[in-house]
Amino acid sequence: MKILYAIQGTGNGHISRAREIVPLLQQYGELDLLVSGTEAEVSLSQPLTYRLHGFSFVFGTKGGVDKWATYKLMNLRQLWKDIHNLPLKQYDIIINDFEPVSAWACRVQKLPSVSLSHQCSFVSKNTPRPAKWNYAEWLFKYYSPTTHHIGFHFERYDDFIHTPVIRGGIREQTPSNKGHYTVYLPAYDDKTLLKYLSKTHDVEWQVFSKRQKTAYREGNVNIYPVSNEGFNQSMASCAGLLTGGGFEGPAEALYLKKKVMMIPMTGQYEQRCNALAASRLGVPVVEAIDDRFVPQLNKWIEDDNKVDVFFPDETGLIIDNMIKQYARPGSISG
Repeated sequence: MKILYAIQGTGNGHISRAREIVPLLQQYGELDLLVSGTEAEVSLSQPLTYRLHGFSFVFGTKGGVDKWATYKLMNLRQLWKDIHNLPLKQYDIIINDFEPVSAWACRVQKLPSVSLSHQCSFVSKNTPRPAKWNYAEWLFKYYSPTTHHIGFHFERYDDFIHTPVIRGGIREQTPSNKGHYTVYLPAYDDKTLLKYLSKTHDVEWQVFSKRQKTAYREGNVNIYPVSNEGFNQSMASCAGLLTGGGFEGPAEALYLKKKVMMIPMTGQYEQRCNALAASRLGVPVVEAIDDRFVPQLNKWIEDDNKVDVFFPDETGLIIDNMIKQYARPGSISG
């Protein structure tokens, strides 16, 4: 069997999940990997068959997307070329984690494909989102369209939605509490975070920054470059995680029984949806880092309430069922 696994390279969540899924897929046949996008700091250990420019959004420094940088990064001519030249008919199954080039190439070539992603959970009307409709619903539908869907979210909102993929490196951790708080807020620059976090003098912060190549410390705030192992260790031993409105990071912190506070990116609808879903579990959500932030932060630090979740390890079973259900007939041996 020949498998293509296409992964979105904007942000670290998609790549982090893929690190868990790739070894499972390799058990079923020859696996080719495709990554498009430019905004991830973590990478796969396996070689890529395709590394494409794709269509990425660029994180800003004030809590949202940098629209001008995103516009400058666009290369629609290359995107069109990649979509129309990607050779896909050789594959027995094409698996997609919110990756637009292979998704649209499948449409052009009239081939089936399977979403294996958090974003495809929004195909279901049961998945939490704000009451007011947002144009970003079109992104869920058309950014990376596929014929089949296997979704992940904080809860099982529909029959095709599963609880999060928790990486083995996280499941193997022995959680402890050394008193520090771990921070991953890529849409804010380090100076902004230092300004506000330094006002909580009795708390140590470990900030993982996509803008730093070397670690440094100012007062009670430690700034580290993003690294998979360093972040895992920090989160496993922290008192809580302060993060954006992503999915994988909060899910892993909740699995480790950590307190979580979420600050969704300004104007980022998916993050608002994630924050809403998490708030229904009891996770506090802050709209922005501003003059109201420090009192909100202190309240969260003083509050010892943790959210109780159950995220069973069923990734292997999900992959097995997906291969049996969606692979080209006759391609499965044994």
